[in-house]
Amino acid sequence: MRPIWKGTISFGLVSIPISLFPATRREELNFRLLRASDLSPVNYKRVAEADGKEVPWDKIVKGYEYEKGKYVVLKDEDFARVDIEATRTVEIVEFVRLVEIDPLLFYRPYYMEVEKGGDKAYSLLRQALADSELIGIAKVVIKTRQHLAAIKPQQKGLMLELMRFPEELLQAADFRQPAATAPSKPEMAMAKKLIESMSGNWDPAMFKDDYREKVEEVVQEKLREGVKHSPEPKKKPRSAKVIDLVSVLQESIKHAHGKSRPKPVTRKKAA
Repeated sequence: MRPIWKGTISFGLVSIPISLFPATRREELNFRLLRASDLSPVNYKRVAEADGKEVPWDKIVKGYEYEKGKYVVLKDEDFARVDIEATRTVEIVEFVRLVEIDPLLFYRPYYMEVEKGGDKAYSLLRQALADSELIGIAKVVIKTRQHLAAIKPQQKGLMLELMRFPEELLQAADFRQPAATAPSKPEMAMAKKLIESMSGNWDPAMFKDDYREKVEEVVQEKLREGVKHSPEPKKKPRSAKVIDLVSVLQESIKHAHGKSRPKPVTRKKAA
């Protein structure tokens, strides 16, 4: 795998050469829009709203909508004025406790692979962060855009996780909060018992993308036989109205005790 970025970690006078590699991958189902008569792929055209005419790339400009339907055009020289210098440095500006940061701010992790000559300083930083239970908050420019990022110890290495800026988060207070009603002692006892009965050790191999696997199975069937299946009847949604919360929790506990945890499933690869 090729790194997406090469540079250095910088804190104080210490500089550590590293490379960044994506730590995740997206496994999406890709579908193309086709014409039903001959399965010819359908493409999109760039058309103007005013007259529906197609617009060539050399006639397209970038505009910022400052009011509904009103734009100011920005040219390349305008973007150059605010361009952030790509220093190839992950500059740590401070160290903070991980528990103090809202988890919603984190959104994209990368492995930080140490380059030749940086092993000792890299290991020192990782161990110091792990022992102090701190993470580094840094700024880094990737593909002309400046990002807020966190540097975290991860097993024997370091992770860089891109972060949202605080103003990007929606406030929980903007959404309806539950009515302030205190649960009864029996309700709380049953809820805790249900949670305990459903608790176990985290095993990521137990969880799989059921929808993706079923779609892949249908695709394979169609490739082999062209078999058509009638859709399964939809299950009726359960009523959201709860008359006796304690009895519902008790019933849930019975079901939880009667069920064994699902076995790990190896994902089938499409042929």
